Amino acid sequence: MKTRVFVSLAVFLFTGVAVMAWAAGGPPAVDSNLERLGMRLYNDKNLSYNGTQSCRNCHHHFAGFADITNHVSPEVNMVSTGADGVSKGGRNAPSAAYAGFSPQLSDDSGQWVGGMFWDGRADGSTLGDPLAEQAQGPPLNPVEMNMPSKEAIIQVIRDSGYVNLWNRVFGAGSLNNVDAAYDNFGRAIAAYERSADVTKFSSKYDTASDEFTAAETRGMALFDANCASCHSTTAAFDAPATLFTNYAYANIGVPNNPAVLSEADLGLGPVVDDPNQNGKFKVPTLRNIVMTAPYSHNGYFPTLLEMVEFINDRTGYVPDVDQNIDYGEDSVGNFGLSAEEINDIVAFLATLTDE
Repeated sequence: MKTRVFVSLAVFLFTGVAVMAWAAGGPPAVDSNLERLGMRLYNDKNLSYNGTQSCRNCHHHFAGFADITNHVSPEVNMVSTGADGVSKGGRNAPSAAYAGFSPQLSDDSGQWVGGMFWDGRADGSTLGDPLAEQAQGPPLNPVEMNMPSKEAIIQVIRDSGYVNLWNRVFGAGSLNNVDAAYDNFGRAIAAYERSADVTKFSSKYDTASDEFTAAETRGMALFDANCASCHSTTAAFDAPATLFTNYAYANIGVPNNPAVLSEADLGLGPVVDDPNQNGKFKVPTLRNIVMTAPYSHNGYFPTLLEMVEFINDRTGYVPDVDQNIDYGEDSVGNFGLSAEEINDIVAFLATLTDE
């Protein structure tokens, strides 16, 4: 594969298919035919059974690539609504931005890392790319886009106005084998989600940290002292800057949200067949966090302030899954921060919003 070189460029190879690059001056947002194809697929409502919903509905740029409806009304819309206008998912839609750095799900001495979805079930074992595997899920999910089969999805592409672009990327005849074409469908969407149109690294934190207010500066220091063990401030996973996550899993004692699920949500445990992982969910990136309300895997907290207040002090909350929770001193729920310090952390988190 040909790798393009730009001035002040960091180049990273993902999945053996897509090349992503970030330059100080900003590269084209969508910089390859594969990414352009992925963008067309991402925005195509015909990939839902009734032509009403695309990936963008639940991962919209105005909501930090999370659900735009939830962003507007987080107190009542905690999870996404399916294409039928009625069906509801069981978990809050996370942001699609920065997800492409998450590695394949693996166990590092009892600490699981990587995979996609809140529970890591798109583990990367099939395509070698968890993000591409995740992209294959919603079109076939009966409470999401509800397409009847892979064949129906590939037929939409055959009949689309971008079929020639598909053929330029994957070759003539590449839509004949439905299973192989659906794998390429996932890869193309993943390439777009890794593009600079979605994964931007353009926040105030990235470009103007010397212009932080006093509250933002105090909040950054408090964040480093209390939050960075899970929401790492060190660049990792071959990213050009910090991702504000370690892509690991944790049970922080979030309460059950009866508006979403009446029974307990065990998260990672059933996926890896280990009760010691019950109640654990993937640590999300905090980039664009002020745009992605509501918060936690079940949307229990409608505002970022309430989420941070809970992380500071869990007193009075009953965990949905009362297993595998870290109740240790100085752990989540035991920070002992003042109201002013919590507000400072929220002010800092606002600097992570991409332009």
